[in-house]
Amino acid sequence: MFARIWHGRLGGLRLIMLLAVLVLAAVGLRIIVATGRTGEFNKQLMWLALGAMAFVAINLFHYQHLGRISFLLYAGVLVSLVLVLIGKYLHLTAVVPVINGTTRWIKLLPFLGDSPLGHIARVQPSEIAKLTYILALAWYLRYRQNYRHFSGLVAPFVLTLVPMALILKQPDLGTVLLFLPVLFCVLFVAGARVKHLLSIIIIGLLFSPAFYFIMEEYQVDRIKAVFMQNSDEARWRNGPCFQTNRSKIYIALGQATGQAGSDDPFARHCPLPAEHNDFIFALIAYRWGFWGAVGVMALYALVIVGGVEIAAQQAEPFGRLLAVGISALLAVQMFINIGVTMGLMPPTGMNLPFVSYGGSSLLTNFLSIGLLVNIARRRQPSLVLRSFEFDD
Repeated sequence: MFARIWHGRLGGLRLIMLLAVLVLAAVGLRIIVATGRTGEFNKQLMWLALGAMAFVAINLFHYQHLGRISFLLYAGVLVSLVLVLIGKYLHLTAVVPVINGTTRWIKLLPFLGDSPLGHIARVQPSEIAKLTYILALAWYLRYRQNYRHFSGLVAPFVLTLVPMALILKQPDLGTVLLFLPVLFCVLFVAGARVKHLLSIIIIGLLFSPAFYFIMEEYQVDRIKAVFMQNSDEARWRNGPCFQTNRSKIYIALGQATGQAGSDDPFARHCPLPAEHNDFIFALIAYRWGFWGAVGVMALYALVIVGGVEIAAQQAEPFGRLLAVGISALLAVQMFINIGVTMGLMPPTGMNLPFVSYGGSSLLTNFLSIGLLVNIARRRQPSLVLRSFEFDD
């Protein structure tokens, strides 16, 4: 079975990408151990095992088969997102639990409670939505040219905005922020006119102040916190800026080579909130310093550049767009998470791919890397035109 999976094109590139992913996962486990979270470590190990099985399973068939059912998968995820909102507003906490003030999960086996098996049977539809959305978008665009006209962009945007609206109501602003960058990357590679994409961006920027009046107060505070990080006011220092400021302290204390193995009193008495998920990069910089943080970013670069190279080597349109979408998804997620830990962006709840604690995210990321491997190893048709090349 494994020989079948690894047979095919770009074997060296696929091996490098997989090794980079495994090292990233090992870094995440090491950090979770360092925080003393034994329960989370055991759960993460179980999700890693499931992720490995998902990686193998998705390489047992041609990725085109997923394309043929992509709209069905997309519709199924939309239904699950609607169920999350129904559970939220009807207070069905046995099935849709409230965790950290948000309703993002569905308990598939609610009678198991919070046992390890019950935790595995809890899924986050918004994480799965990211991948099914890319599948549906790539399948829709693969042979079309109407998106070369401004009116032809309506359908791709509707495909994007529907899950965004459902996820935003959970609320899950971090996941919502991923969709539009992925859409623009895929449309650009598919051949959409740059002037049309720029026009949409300008229109969005012009109307963005209107969102200020419909956002929740805490969301407005998070945006303001980016500009109030150095304020001496207790409202900001101990409120919206608290996590970001402490994250930056951890990064600074790491210096060049880190504090690994040391008994630093700051880490003991001033723990970093969300240190095992949203702000795990700050703990990486603290324990392994500047060079450790650079090393982690270099591992992501190997995965992302590898995904772009797979797309460049793929003449088949669906595979090319799928590889671009997945690469963009991983890149944007990494940049947002690291930007938040460094105080360059407002806290969004975005985790670090393959590293942060989180089951549904880890499973989705391994499915994503499995799809990239699936695309890379498929032989090109003997006679095929280059995809998305236009004369005008």
